Amino acid sequence: MAVLLALCAAVCCSALQTVGAKLYSNRYEGDQVLRIIPSSHVEIQLLKQLFQNMTVDFWQPSSTSFIHMGSSVDVHVGRNSTGRLKDHLQQTHIHYEVLIPNLQKEMEKQAGYRSSRKRRSEFQYDYEVYHPLEEIQSWMFEMNRTHPHLVDMFSIGRSYEGRPLYVLKLGNRKRLHKKAMWIDCGVHAREWIGPAFCQWFVREAVNSYLHDSSTRRLMNQLNFYIMPVFNVDGYHYSWKTDRFWRKTRSKNAKYHCRGVDANRNWKVKWCDEGASLHPCDDTYCGPFPESEPEVKAVARFLRKHRKHVKAYISIHAYAQMLLYPYSYKYATIPNFDCVETAAQNAVSALYSAYGVRYRYGPASTTLYVSSGSSIDWAYKNGIPYAFAFELRDTGYYGFLLPEALIGPTCMETMRAVRAIASGLLKKCTS
Repeated sequence: MAVLLALCAAVCCSALQTVGAKLYSNRYEGDQVLRIIPSSHVEIQLLKQLFQNMTVDFWQPSSTSFIHMGSSVDVHVGRNSTGRLKDHLQQTHIHYEVLIPNLQKEMEKQAGYRSSRKRRSEFQYDYEVYHPLEEIQSWMFEMNRTHPHLVDMFSIGRSYEGRPLYVLKLGNRKRLHKKAMWIDCGVHAREWIGPAFCQWFVREAVNSYLHDSSTRRLMNQLNFYIMPVFNVDGYHYSWKTDRFWRKTRSKNAKYHCRGVDANRNWKVKWCDEGASLHPCDDTYCGPFPESEPEVKAVARFLRKHRKHVKAYISIHAYAQMLLYPYSYKYATIPNFDCVETAAQNAVSALYSAYGVRYRYGPASTTLYVSSGSSIDWAYKNGIPYAFAFELRDTGYYGFLLPEALIGPTCMETMRAVRAIASGLLKKCTS
């Protein structure tokens, strides 16, 4: 038996190494993630000039226009550019540190952890691993089949590449004309913790309905529309080809670059400050508002149900923030007191789980100014509570949040979302 176990271990280890070596065709070998902190306006200008002549993948913030003095700039740098970038930073005395010394190895380490767990079985779905699109959609069908009294699954359209855009409606079906909350995840493809949370939310809601009175009250008095993967094409691509893909996958007639930033494509101050007109940029706003079928489908659904939808939540990563309108301008929303109180309660509830601190406030002042965002659109279209979560972490792992942290991240976020949902049942007057 001992020999057999040893042989199995050797075979498993060998298979894992083979899988690891082929992960994304080894494209990230030698790539690094650097954190750069400019301490003066001169250093900011030097950085911007440097990045004009060097291709890097911005993790945080999403483009050079958002670089501010004293704020971290996290960039994914290809192996052929790391030496040159570090030399420039040292010569100009700009402070930096290496967050991830070898991106490929970090990814393989996490893939090894994933392979060591039981991923999917007929009777057990693992909510503490990341799942590809096909598994998530199969899980949605299963939730719909096994919880017919609480779950209704439907499609609101198709993506650019023709994939269905599935939504789960949660709630006690006996009550009609209820207030509703919309939650979408996976707007930006590489933010895998988003879809993980949407799945976690559905599981918790349906599993605790019978034995938890507060969940039962929420499900009886509210409907929840959950879209686990908003950007289905981009998410699929992030599993198959480029782990750090952000945008949709639509084609551009004039450029070889593909995709639009689905959080810059909404019809509210479209393509103004904080968005790019260039199709190759990660913050490209698209050729026109709602050019992306994914954005158009969600906008159409929300417009149709605007009488009932009282809260809109979009789950992103990373920064540990809870943001609300406005994104596109420095101004106070009319119902600021109510929204600020809801945000404060949500962040307090989140903190109560593991002591993780989130900053909260208007997106323009808390994060940066951006136009064409979903929370501004939702708010402008009559949804009084519009929030964007930026989940864990603050940059140590960035978009590669380990699967060991899915559980804690989802548990604390669940508390925050429940706090917002509970607030919808009370009247607030600004």
